[in-house]
Amino acid sequence: MEKQRIQKLIAEAGFCSRRKAEELIVQGRVKVNGRPCKLGDKADFKSDISIDGERLPLSHKRQLYYIMLNKPRGYVTTMSDELDRKNVSELVKGVPERVYPVGRLDKNSEGLLLFTNDGVFANDIMHPSKHVTKTYRVTVRPPVSEEQLVKMSEGVLIDGRKTLPCVINVLTSESNRVVLQMVIKEGRNRQIRKMCDAVGLEVARLKRTAIGPVKLGMLKPGDYRELTSEELRALRTAISKSK
Repeated sequence: MEKQRIQKLIAEAGFCSRRKAEELIVQGRVKVNGRPCKLGDKADFKSDISIDGERLPLSHKRQLYYIMLNKPRGYVTTMSDELDRKNVSELVKGVPERVYPVGRLDKNSEGLLLFTNDGVFANDIMHPSKHVTKTYRVTVRPPVSEEQLVKMSEGVLIDGRKTLPCVINVLTSESNRVVLQMVIKEGRNRQIRKMCDAVGLEVARLKRTAIGPVKLGMLKPGDYRELTSEELRALRTAISKSK
């Protein structure tokens, strides 16, 4: 049986994404056959892999799930929280397999959040090189100038690195609010909020409405459903176009 990298086995077992698995390995929390492993180590499905002392079930025949959740504000995007805050895992308890979020939305943001137990799929959606688009409805405090919009669309410096060009459209402009649609090709930490802050805009509300071709639609806050075969196929097509 061909051996694979430990982080890939962990991701394929549905424990977490491959990137998160790499972090766990570096932190010394992963053991293979009772011994700590390191990045680059390999194993197979017959190996005994444990994380924080908990044995990881490995199987070729595990059923894969692809879920969309309409995340409400006030929930953190973690599967558990040491501060006992409300977390998104509480909203997907009905899924038969352990699924984990693909990327994240911060506590005060809302909207489309994907979950899966398919580590390869999750890695493809999140990996910066894939440039899978994310669409947001962003409510900001007026006024908003053309100069601010141009700066954000061309790229602004956040966390020491310039953002990729993005598409921004003004949906509504009223005396007490301006609603923007922003389409980005990255998934950096709190990116939309930091972009707005960089040009002096205050974000009042932030909602993700689409990931690639998959739209949130009329799904109610706190509800989830499985992706349709058409949605899953469209996402895989968006991923493959970047290769």
